[in-house]
Amino acid sequence: MTIDATANTSRLLILGLICSWLAACGDPPTPPEEAVRAWVAQGQQAAEEKDRRALVKMISPAYVDSRGNSRDEIESLFRLYFLRQHNIALLTKIEAVRVIDDSAAELELTVGMAGTNDGVLGFSADAYRFEMELERDGDDWLLISGRWGEIGGEIH
Repeated sequence: MTIDATANTSRLLILGLICSWLAACGDPPTPPEEAVRAWVAQGQQAAEEKDRRALVKMISPAYVDSRGNSRDEIESLFRLYFLRQHNIALLTKIEAVRVIDDSAAELELTVGMAGTNDGVLGFSADAYRFEMELERDGDDWLLISGRWGEIGGEIH
C-alpha cells in the first residue's frame, strides 16, 4: 500500500506542477511585447554596469516628461547617480506592457534599486514605480516620456 500511495502522491505532485506551469504561462507575448521586455532587460543591464551612454541611446532625442526634463537632463541624473554609487543592483518587475499598433508602447515597472556608496551606512536602497511611453524607431524602441515616484507616493 505504501508504494501505491507514494506513486499516487508523485503523480498528483507532477500533475499539480504541470497545471501550475500551464496556468502561469497564459498567452505568449507578441513579438513587439517581447522587444519591449528585452528593452527593459537591456536598460537594467546598462544601469547595473553604469553604462550611461547605452542608457541615453535608449532615450529619444525628443524625450520630455512631466517634470520638464529633457534627454540631456536625464543623462545628467544618470551621471550624478552613477558617480554617487560604487555598485548598483536593480530588481525589476514589469507590471504591464501595452503595445499600440506595433509602433508605440506603454510600460509600467516597479524597480528596487540598491547601491553601495560612501554614505553613513555604505549603501542606499529605494523602490520606485515607473510609467513609460515608448515609440518604435525602425527596429529600436526609444523612451519618449516617463513618470516616476517612490512606491506609495505620487508619480510625477
